[in-house]
Amino acid sequence: MADDLRTVLADDLRTVLADDLDRARRRSQLLTDAVDDDDLVRQHSRLMSPLVWDLAHIGNQEELWLVRDVGDREPVRDDIDHLYDAFKHARADRPALPLLDPAQARAYTRTVRDKVLDLLDTVAFEGRPLVEHGFAFGMIVQHEQQHDETMLATHQLRVGAPVLTASPPPATTVPVEGEAWIPAGPFTMGTSTEPWALDNERPAHTVDVPGFFVDRAPVTNAQYQRFVADGGYHDQRWWSADGWAHRQRADLTGPMHWHGDGSYTRFGRRGPIQPDEPVVHVCWYEAEAYAAWAGRRLPTEAEWEKAARFDPATGRSRRFPWGDDDPRPEHANLGQRHLAPAPVGAYPAGASPAGVHQLIGDVWEWTGTWFDGYPGFTAFPYREYSEVFFGRDHRVLRGGSFGTDRAACRGTFRNWDYPIRRQIFSGFRTARDPLPGEAA
Repeated sequence: MADDLRTVLADDLRTVLADDLDRARRRSQLLTDAVDDDDLVRQHSRLMSPLVWDLAHIGNQEELWLVRDVGDREPVRDDIDHLYDAFKHARADRPALPLLDPAQARAYTRTVRDKVLDLLDTVAFEGRPLVEHGFAFGMIVQHEQQHDETMLATHQLRVGAPVLTASPPPATTVPVEGEAWIPAGPFTMGTSTEPWALDNERPAHTVDVPGFFVDRAPVTNAQYQRFVADGGYHDQRWWSADGWAHRQRADLTGPMHWHGDGSYTRFGRRGPIQPDEPVVHVCWYEAEAYAAWAGRRLPTEAEWEKAARFDPATGRSRRFPWGDDDPRPEHANLGQRHLAPAPVGAYPAGASPAGVHQLIGDVWEWTGTWFDGYPGFTAFPYREYSEVFFGRDHRVLRGGSFGTDRAACRGTFRNWDYPIRRQIFSGFRTARDPLPGEAA
């Protein structure tokens, strides 16, 4: 959300929040109404929850934080909290729980939302950090949109006739090739001012980044196909020890949903691989191996953010590559507006000052960095949002995907996952250090 939320009038903030809550709920309804009750309760992959679990979990988090905490009101269903606590039950085990059925889940989320909208009419946005600038409501908007993206990934894993539709992404409008030079020097990473930024994005701090080259666009299907055709999946030279062990164990031969004959399946529709789209559904180990094959590497998280935010003309960090304004359709492929990444070069208005394209939207981009807290990190409002994931288990992804809503995507937003995961909408771009004496 825009920085001016810090100064917006309370009544205007209520309108912004109500609109964002409604947009998220309409998307949740679209994703769950698209299938019948049997599909809602079925587990389409052991990597994912049943869609009906996600729906009720969305309502339960909204009840916990807004109805009970912010509103200090009587619980709607405190008897189900344990069923929808993501830390109590692994995804693979959730179908065996006594979950709310689809009708009950829908009724529950409606009741919770009615109470939240009543609360929104009267709540004071001051007095404690949880409510300042509407933070708790913004946190719930982001939480629902994140689960909507998770449900969209479940739809991609679902077997059956297609049920989701959307307009195709825009065509390429400018050629985007090669790499951009990002000069050495300090920049401000993270934020201390973004009103709805989550704890792992804070605080703002200065990072001195050596000069580097970075791809002007994400790696495309055509580029990745050359790695596959060159035997990249069968040549141990390109893989780390852990990556090679995983490649063998999982029998990886190409990105998830590729069929080996030049076709792939997306949301139930099989068709030819589009050469100029960013490659998607690759794990971190695959991205790492491709980069090694290409004589390059994955960018660090700090490099990615500097490429996305640093404005050399002013020396400041922007909210987005294009500036400080919230994303518009001409800037980036976000919000499930399309059901695919857009071809490289489709969003020239979204490029960074250095000429790096499609840093926001299309595909989450793997970085070479482990997920950890910034210097001065403070958990807020609870440790389980970020802190329990810190360490050497999860790699950082940046930038959002075509399934990420604008409320849950900004230049400082951090995502993370295990390096073996590829059911998410993950892609990457590569970087390299300058050769001796080389400059832009």
